[in-house]
Amino acid sequence: MTGIITTLGRKSSDELGMILPHEHIFVDLRTWNTPGYTEAEVEQVIQLMAPEIEKAQAAGVTAIVECSTVGVGRRADIDRAVSEAAKIPLVIPTGIYREPWIPDWAHAATEAKLAEWMLSELQDEIEESGVQAGWIKLSAGDDGLTTCETKILRAAANVGQETNAVIGSHTIQGRVVRDQLDIIEQMGYSAERFIWIHTQAEPDFELHLEMARRGAWLEYDSIGNPEWRSDEYLVEHIQRLLDAGFGDQLLLSHDRGWFDPALPGGGVPKPYTYLSDHFLPKLRAVGVDEATIHQLTHINPFRAFAR
Repeated sequence: MTGIITTLGRKSSDELGMILPHEHIFVDLRTWNTPGYTEAEVEQVIQLMAPEIEKAQAAGVTAIVECSTVGVGRRADIDRAVSEAAKIPLVIPTGIYREPWIPDWAHAATEAKLAEWMLSELQDEIEESGVQAGWIKLSAGDDGLTTCETKILRAAANVGQETNAVIGSHTIQGRVVRDQLDIIEQMGYSAERFIWIHTQAEPDFELHLEMARRGAWLEYDSIGNPEWRSDEYLVEHIQRLLDAGFGDQLLLSHDRGWFDPALPGGGVPKPYTYLSDHFLPKLRAVGVDEATIHQLTHINPFRAFAR
């Protein structure tokens, strides 16, 4: 069965509605060797994050893709506990973030060993958590791929061929995405199974179009975060992509949440409801019809993450 692998099992399109393709439940942006890294009480995380998830569910959200991977505090056991408490499927990644968050073991590992590790998490479970990874998350430096980042990407492309798992990459520069697509295609995988995370950060819209023409997913995931991009900017660029015929390759999300163990009490979470409550009405106001909104919020994220 084609479906999305979640903390609550494999889910078909009939079981899901609106999906947020880029959010966070638990994040630790300190480097892996920082004292106290990723340490938190499970009940404290549930107490802070479950109410935010419940608000999202009330706004129509049926599943959330958790984008915290190795290097930025992935805790699949905590994600599972929050998922079960809030009764919402979460999609958890395998993969590794960029420098300087890459742990020593990943630097030392061969490409083959990294591929073996990713494959085990995609087919079995993450760190004895009982959670099967649903996708691959990685990243690239703003000045270009390092040797280790390239090794991780090549391993991911190899595993992608075997599992059809989508690869999502936090990449700020469009020219670096071009290099990433070259690598995964050289490895025999497809640009159509690649998500350019944070596309909106690239100011050159021609690069958005270039990657879309190659088949990649474009993710505008700063919705509700004006320090990244304003609503007006995002609405305009979405309209331009729709006019260019790339509406079936576009993903929308907030990049919000989350419990941060480096902050007292986990910090103050940002809600997952801005898209539903504020942004989608702005798209409707400029003439985006309901069928297109359904495509952007229901169909596209399912297609991107299903395997």
